[in-house]
Amino acid sequence: CRASPLAMLRPRFAFCSSRRTFARCIASESHAVKMNMFQAVNSAMSVAMEENPKTVVFGEDVAFGGVFRCTLDLREKFGPSRCFNTPLSEQGIAGFAIGMAAVGHNCVAEIQFADYIFPAFDQIVNEAAKYRYRAGGQLHCGGLTFRSPCSAVGHGALYHSQSVESYFANCPGLKIVMPRGALQAKGLLLSAIRDPNPVLFFEPKVLYRSSTDQVPSGDFSLPLGQAEVMRPGSDVTLLGWGSQMARLMAAAKRAEAEDGVSCEVIDLQTILPWDRKTVMDSVTKTGRLVIAHEATKTGGVGGEIAA
Repeated sequence: CRASPLAMLRPRFAFCSSRRTFARCIASESHAVKMNMFQAVNSAMSVAMEENPKTVVFGEDVAFGGVFRCTLDLREKFGPSRCFNTPLSEQGIAGFAIGMAAVGHNCVAEIQFADYIFPAFDQIVNEAAKYRYRAGGQLHCGGLTFRSPCSAVGHGALYHSQSVESYFANCPGLKIVMPRGALQAKGLLLSAIRDPNPVLFFEPKVLYRSSTDQVPSGDFSLPLGQAEVMRPGSDVTLLGWGSQMARLMAAAKRAEAEDGVSCEVIDLQTILPWDRKTVMDSVTKTGRLVIAHEATKTGGVGGEIAA
């Protein structure tokens, strides 16, 4: 499953030896339509809710479509028992989601802004991530996805601009995903919802309307834990995720045009677990690595990868 997402519009499978299960990497027979990222996120949740009657979506203001319109019309399509508002309590949202997932529901819980996820940190790190381990594998809350808009948009100030993925990247038992655009958002979100582990799905809010692509209207998934080589190169590896990918692609084209430097560009896509093989194979070839990510100067995921 190393082909580009657009090459995945016919059925194919990839074997995940660590889990000894088949990871779906498919698109249905449905046609592709132009979507921006918030529409692709909405489409993924709609597919998941149609597929599984136990899939529910909840969070602050999601019933009317949410601040960024990602849950638009889901309440009308699936009813108030499957798409509903919660109180303004991130800790409560997380605890409720963990409980529902533990008794067999597939929960997609929205934290309205990633900056406000910290009241839920204890629930996510000490409960969701450790549930299976604590129960000796007999119980779990794996059908659990936390969606959250993240990162800077240009006018969000201190409470609507943070990149928080590194706070969670030190925690075993979680998966962390960040898409670069509409196509990846749909494919990765569907895989996150279907994954038997708790997943944090961070959506760079600046991409909600600025990123558009031809996206399959039906079922379409991309495997978690697998990076994508967006542009092959031989002189230096450029690695990033989320909104940084457009900048890295532009830098690669400029470096080649102005200086004759061949840049290999890789979108990590899944931050935890990250695709060591793809990155290390590339760096072995190029001998150089540049990592660009939107985060604080210290303690970021980029420093971990570089180390």
